[in-house]
Amino acid sequence: MDQIGKYIVAVADFLCGYPLFFLLIGGGLYLFLASGAVSLRRIPAAIAELRTKNDARNGQISSAQALASVVAATVGLGNIAGVAIALVVGGPGAIFWMWVSALVGMCTKFHEGVLAIMYKGKDDQGNPQGGPMHIITRGLGPRWTPLAKFFAVAGIFGTLCIMNANQLTEAFISTFSTPESVAASPVLGAVGSFLGIENLTAYKMLFGIAVAAVVAVVILGGIKRIANVASVMVPFMVGVYFLMVLYIILTRLGDVPAVFQRIFTEAFNLQAGFGALAGIAIIGARRAALVNDAGIGTASIMHGASRNNRPVREGLIAMLGPGIDSGLVCTLTAVAILLCVPEVQDVEGVKGLEIAMTAFGRGIPGGAYLLMFIVICFALSSMFSYSFYGSTCASYLFGSRSTRWYTYLFVISLVVFAVVPLEAAVGLCDLFYALMAFPTMFTIVMLSGRVRHAARQYFSGAAESDSPDPAGDKPTD
Repeated sequence: MDQIGKYIVAVADFLCGYPLFFLLIGGGLYLFLASGAVSLRRIPAAIAELRTKNDARNGQISSAQALASVVAATVGLGNIAGVAIALVVGGPGAIFWMWVSALVGMCTKFHEGVLAIMYKGKDDQGNPQGGPMHIITRGLGPRWTPLAKFFAVAGIFGTLCIMNANQLTEAFISTFSTPESVAASPVLGAVGSFLGIENLTAYKMLFGIAVAAVVAVVILGGIKRIANVASVMVPFMVGVYFLMVLYIILTRLGDVPAVFQRIFTEAFNLQAGFGALAGIAIIGARRAALVNDAGIGTASIMHGASRNNRPVREGLIAMLGPGIDSGLVCTLTAVAILLCVPEVQDVEGVKGLEIAMTAFGRGIPGGAYLLMFIVICFALSSMFSYSFYGSTCASYLFGSRSTRWYTYLFVISLVVFAVVPLEAAVGLCDLFYALMAFPTMFTIVMLSGRVRHAARQYFSGAAESDSPDPAGDKPTD
């Protein structure tokens, strides 16, 4: 079994490395150029669409709720620990390339949102349902059904919150406990003795049960409850995080220009040669691509559930997602770390989350504990939305009745992943995560011409078609 685990980790590391980077960034760059830089030119239109009401009933949630739910999934530990890792490995210049990747990701999300409505499908009960599965079968044609099923299988496993459950548990224990306090706890000792496990394992299990209980209360209520919680939770947690960083900025206002100067100058630093410059760019862009999920296919699942029959409108709203997570939240994290830990590039052997904890601990009284609260909110919000992604994939493969059983499995898995060492499990999850991206990006690129046609109609003032194929082309069969 150990040997199998090593093979899984090796394959996952390979696919999640340069192949996934070039697929997401290269494909996104093609979409960015082919669309005429839609993610730059149409930002005002996208913001305006958030205020527009839609009376369509072909869905379960509003477009704004869909955006909040997508952001709830993508704004997670990666926006904190991931940014810290990018700073340690690539330096401040990596943040500039995260911004570039965010613009590219916004364009990819625009295409995903358009196609999610253009090729919205239904489950076996006749309920509206979105996702790459339906985009593939309706957009590319029935003969591509095996590819749709391939995505759905990968989606069931790729959307399990293995890393979130494990890292959240580790972060909570390291923040609020010490090895001595865990060993001396009579409650943990009693639980550990009863179950025949160590006190630390008992601690992880109890925390995992608490997390699973909170998640279960939300996700067992279905997509409407997930969206309602996300639409309140996301603005709140991003707002609190913004206020924390604002406090750090105001108390260190004189150092802020130097921070942005470092970001821009080191982004194009050629002193170490073009190879080093390319390495910094890849580190920043890859980190942003893995944070915002652009091109993975999950966003089209959520946006396909919106009450909207105007594809381009949904695309405009969808493209704001990477701007919020890879743009705003990651920038807030980077500024806070660079202001409080300017020697971040000299740090060795420190995990990303620990660097962020150090930064906020230096910058705000009790900042490490406040950041831990934000981390818990970020991790929980990701779990809420990812459960819906996985249940939608299960529904596509096994019917709508399977979603309840998948939800139970998802909740139980949070307890298991909080306790078990997860090197191979995380590798397996990452492997399926990468496998979701390949059919998604292939399909988006193949159908990008229809997205451009719909966008031209929309922005020229012509009535946007509600038909599955506004270009008038029949799906390939």
